[in-house]
Amino acid sequence: MLGRKLALALSLAVCVVALIATYAFGADDAKQAQVERGRHLVMTSGCTDCHTPWKMGPNGPEPDWERNLSGHPQDLQMPPAPPPQGPWLGSYSSTFTAWSGPWGVSFTANITPDKETGIGEWTEENFVQSIRSGKHMGKGRAILPPMPYPVYNNMPDEDLKAIYAYLMSIPPIKNKVPEPVAPPASPAGK
Repeated sequence: MLGRKLALALSLAVCVVALIATYAFGADDAKQAQVERGRHLVMTSGCTDCHTPWKMGPNGPEPDWERNLSGHPQDLQMPPAPPPQGPWLGSYSSTFTAWSGPWGVSFTANITPDKETGIGEWTEENFVQSIRSGKHMGKGRAILPPMPYPVYNNMPDEDLKAIYAYLMSIPPIKNKVPEPVAPPASPAGK
């Protein structure tokens, strides 16, 4: 009788462990699938075009993958932006990380999970709200051009959450991006 109870208890324990392991691996698989979906969206939606600094390569400009998604380089001091002339609306830096126009000068953000200089302290909700509202962390200053948040805010929540999951999975890069520069004041009477 004792042997039968022991065998039953051991069988039950094995089943419980198997269920827990199956659930844990299933959760890991689902999380990995979400991260992979986010990577795909980041790579095909143009996020790296602006948030990854570009450098001159043997065949022309190319992404600097060592600074992937780290935004405008903190060590790149920008001179005053040239004023728009003729049909030109604005200009951009050789790294594609500083943009000027009627809004002033904007610098692409560090969207790596660095807790001090990136989005490492952001929650998934902060990230989704930023895209939905066009405001930093969903409630701060306006997100400036060239960030096409009006396009991205058409993405379903699942896609935005996948992008967030991917961004939280990449290596953090410490890079303090400058604050935007307001446009010059117009002369009185203009």
